[in-house]
Amino acid sequence: MPIKIAFLTDAPRVAGSETWLLSYLPTLKQNGFDPILYLSSRPSLDDYARRIQAAGVGIQRYKKLEEIAPTASKADLRVIQAWNAQTYTWSFSHLPGPNLAIIHDQLEFHYPLGLKYLYRFVYHLSKARALHKANAVITVSKWGAELLRSLGLPRVFTVRNGVDVQRFKPRPESRSKLRSDFAFNRFTVLIPGRMSPEKNPLAALLTARLCPHLDFVFVGDDDSVTGKAVKYLARKYGVKNVRFWGKRWDMPELYAAVDAVMLPTLAENQSLATLESMASGVPVVTSNIPAQAELILDQIEGLLVPPKPPLLAKALNTLACDTQKTAAMGRAARERVLKQHTLDLSTSELIKAILNALKTA
Repeated sequence: MPIKIAFLTDAPRVAGSETWLLSYLPTLKQNGFDPILYLSSRPSLDDYARRIQAAGVGIQRYKKLEEIAPTASKADLRVIQAWNAQTYTWSFSHLPGPNLAIIHDQLEFHYPLGLKYLYRFVYHLSKARALHKANAVITVSKWGAELLRSLGLPRVFTVRNGVDVQRFKPRPESRSKLRSDFAFNRFTVLIPGRMSPEKNPLAALLTARLCPHLDFVFVGDDDSVTGKAVKYLARKYGVKNVRFWGKRWDMPELYAAVDAVMLPTLAENQSLATLESMASGVPVVTSNIPAQAELILDQIEGLLVPPKPPLLAKALNTLACDTQKTAAMGRAARERVLKQHTLDLSTSELIKAILNALKTA
C-alpha cells in the first residue's frame, strides 16, 4: 500500500512555496506515495487548484481548517506548510502525529537599522515556538537549517530545492523566435517574483532608471500595495524601459528568451526563481546574502552584489558588454544545477526525510 501523505497549506495566493508543491507532489506520486493537498477555497487559488488536479494529485478545498480533520487524520503522515503561525498551532493540536513542517520562510530579513534582528525575535516567539510541537522540520537550505537549529529546534532536515531541468533549460533552437514573440529587442533583464518589500522591487526599478539602454521585465503578482507603488513611480519618473507582466505560467520560455535575471532580494531561504534561471542557462545578478551565496559562486555562476541600484546597474552593464562572460556564467550556472539541484535529486532527499520521520516518530 502506498504511504498516504496529507499536505496542508494555508496560502492565500500562489507563491514560491506553492510552486514547490506543484512540482513535488506529482513527483512523490510517481515514486509510489499517495499525496493529497488541502488547499483554501479562496478564488485566488482556483487556477492553481486546477493545475494540481491536472497533475494527478488529489485535492480538498476548505473554508475552515476544522473541515480537514476527519480525512487528514487518516493519512500516514501530515506535512504542514504554513504562512501563519496559528496554522501550525492548530495542526499540531488537532491532528494526530506524525506531523512534519516544511519551512520555506525567508527566516531573516536583511533590512537596515537592525530590523532583521527584530524579525528574527518575532519569528522566534511565533512560528519557531509553534514548530517545537512538530515531529520534525524540513527546510530547503543548509543556511536555513542552521538558523532553525539556533532557535532550539532539534530535528531539522535539509532538503535542497530542485527544479525540472527538462522544463527549465536553454533553448537555442527557439530563442530567436521566443525573443521575437516577446518583443525582446535589446539586452533584456527579467525580474521574477511577487512584488513585496523583501523582494526589493523599488531597487530593481531604480536600477532600470540607471540603465536606459537595457530593457527590464517584471513578472509575478504585482497587485499588492508595493506593486502599485512601484508601477506608479515608473509612470511618475517616466521610466520607459520597464514592462509589468503580472503572474505568468510560461516562465521556462521567458527564462530562455532573456539575457539576465536580476533578484535584488532582501530575504530568501532557497530561491526557486534563482534555480530556475540557472537551470535555463541565464546568469543571475542578486544580493550577497547567505541563502543566495549558497547557490551562486560569485563571478563564475552569477554576480553577488549589495542590492543597491548603482552596483546592480554596474553588474548588469558588465554582462551586457561582455557576451562571452555572460554565456560562460550561464553554462556554469546550469552545470551547478545539474550536479546539485535537479528535481530528482531533491525528491530523493525529501523521500529520505519523510521515511526518517515515519521511522522515528
